[in-house]
Amino acid sequence: MTMVFPSLREELDLLPGPRLPDGQPSWTLHDPVRNLFFQIDWPSFEILSRWAWRDAPRILTAIGRETTLQLNSGDVERLASFLLANQLFQPPTGAAPRLAEALRKKRGNLAQWLMHNYLFIRIPLVRPDVFLGRWSKRLDPLFSRTFLYLTVLAGVFGVFSVSQQWGRFTSTLVDMISWQGLLAYGLTLIGIKTLHELGHGFTAKRFGCRIPTMGVALLVLWPVAYTDTNDVWKLTRRSQRLQVAAAGIATELAIAAWATLAWVWLPEGWPKSVAFLLSSTTWISTIAINASPFMRFDGYFLLSDALQLPNLHERSFALARWSLREGLFALGEPPPESLPANRRTGMILFAYATWLYRLVLFIGIAVLVYQFFIKAIGILLFIVEVGWFIMFPLLKELRAWRERWPTIRSSRRARRSVLLAVGFTALFIVPWPTRISTSALLRPQQAFVVYAPQHARIAALPHEDGSFVKAGALLIAMESPDLQVRTAQIVARRGSLSWQSASAGFDPEQRRDWQVLNAQLATANAEARTITADTLRYAPVAPYDGILRDLDPDLQAGDWVSEGDVLARLVPEGSQQVITYVNDEDLARIAPGDRALFANDGRDGPILRLEVVSIDRDASRTLNEPELAAEFGGHVQVREREGILFPERAIYRVQLKVTDATRAPQFAWRGQVTIASEWEAPGMRFLRAATNVMLRELGF
Repeated sequence: MTMVFPSLREELDLLPGPRLPDGQPSWTLHDPVRNLFFQIDWPSFEILSRWAWRDAPRILTAIGRETTLQLNSGDVERLASFLLANQLFQPPTGAAPRLAEALRKKRGNLAQWLMHNYLFIRIPLVRPDVFLGRWSKRLDPLFSRTFLYLTVLAGVFGVFSVSQQWGRFTSTLVDMISWQGLLAYGLTLIGIKTLHELGHGFTAKRFGCRIPTMGVALLVLWPVAYTDTNDVWKLTRRSQRLQVAAAGIATELAIAAWATLAWVWLPEGWPKSVAFLLSSTTWISTIAINASPFMRFDGYFLLSDALQLPNLHERSFALARWSLREGLFALGEPPPESLPANRRTGMILFAYATWLYRLVLFIGIAVLVYQFFIKAIGILLFIVEVGWFIMFPLLKELRAWRERWPTIRSSRRARRSVLLAVGFTALFIVPWPTRISTSALLRPQQAFVVYAPQHARIAALPHEDGSFVKAGALLIAMESPDLQVRTAQIVARRGSLSWQSASAGFDPEQRRDWQVLNAQLATANAEARTITADTLRYAPVAPYDGILRDLDPDLQAGDWVSEGDVLARLVPEGSQQVITYVNDEDLARIAPGDRALFANDGRDGPILRLEVVSIDRDASRTLNEPELAAEFGGHVQVREREGILFPERAIYRVQLKVTDATRAPQFAWRGQVTIASEWEAPGMRFLRAATNVMLRELGF
């Protein structure tokens, strides 16, 4: 029975294309209504050129007689399926309502449209075709080899000169970190991206392509410029397509080269600042954004055209899904397309790298929005991206597995994969021992600190550092000439006032001043007591038995010391403790009585066994142990204001006691403490943290 195929749409164009990697010619099938392009190979071209016959046997006979190709009915049917799926046939009479309904279902409602398109929404702003056509010939000097060579020389000389002034260049970058600087960067970026898109447009127009629109695309609600250059598929030379794809990057690199050179040569002033903005912005945006092949930016199209692999993302994703199924179940299915082994492996790895890159990028954008802009939108973006990049592909792949269930069920490798999946899942849902590691400070529970008083000079050092001192013993003997003078003066004054008061009964004139003399004598006695108290500060004694620590070995009798200097510490034996801080996520995982270990940062002391004694239930407003601040090597992120350290996030003070005190050193050490916390499933910890964030932002 002869199969009669539908007729092709009359407005379709068939244009010659570049040669494929295997050497065969290619053609481009253009749908002008939707401005879509389809690349077809030699067999498909031979079938399409005879499609008007609408008779498969006749088509195959003619191809076998007139060419060296040997095709069968399956080739014709596959091409027919492709044409039908892409709506390239003439619709039958009365099919308009059915096609309209299919289009409506495909578009869906507004929510469905946002779910499928929020990653990349195009907003056309201008129709630049006439403008580009008017100006493209006037820019011929910018496309000449002379300008190319001059730009390369400018870039090399500029980069070399900046490397010689790198400190000055980076300091300028730091100076631009302000609201005014960020605004300037934003305006500069808008201007550069406009020139970037004009570079694509002018280059495509020089090759005779039509540029219907230019505008803004929203990449996860982040605006990026775009130019509609689909018409480049009409170009038969691959080098021309590569030039159009690279034109944006080339434009930015040219701006960067000349701006860098201008920054080196220009004197200080606003022109030099503008050159710096252009230079730094273009180098960063070109390398970090446009050159990336993982998004559908210039780097992707350059790589796709260079490898002659149209639709590189979709084809790589299909190969990656096939590779995953074969690796898990060994189904024996043929790959989606026949490619050399090395190229197929590279495309599979490229697909996994693209998935990972997009996941990290979009979640990073969601976190950025959450931290610095609208938190509710950040949470919504996070939920949508997890659904889009994880849940939706997973559900789609599970449907593919369900279709292959009879084959999967009989596969030995599938059973092994199930066991591995169960074991991997258990790592996230089965509780297992966890540890909390933080920086900590080992110090005595009690310490008597000897501070240097005002205008003090060491008179004697009766003890050495590390020696045992009994209670009541003199720790350090100090003297002060000022205090000695004050003492002599008050002694002389007290003696004079006492004699005058005692002789007042024999002298009528002094008898009248007797009460005044007694008041002055009382003031002198009070001052004498104050001097006596000050004298005790110059001769501190041990309040208890202990070990003298932190005594400067270079300190000698006769040395002057500054007021407030710590001269020594008296530490009682066996009274060490460890202080650390934990965040709110770890707070629920520890309790008094939990075991812990402490090792000092130098790793040259004993590892001490500890026990959690107390945990503050209120967050610490300040950090009283600066050794634990991140800027000094600890783990607590702080900000300093007027000499006080304020934690960046909620932290809770934890006190631990040393259970093997016989091994504990009798001085302060900073180190790492590891607390054996409650058993917990890693997945539950992540789920609890995410739930806490959501509840906090929802106001619960």
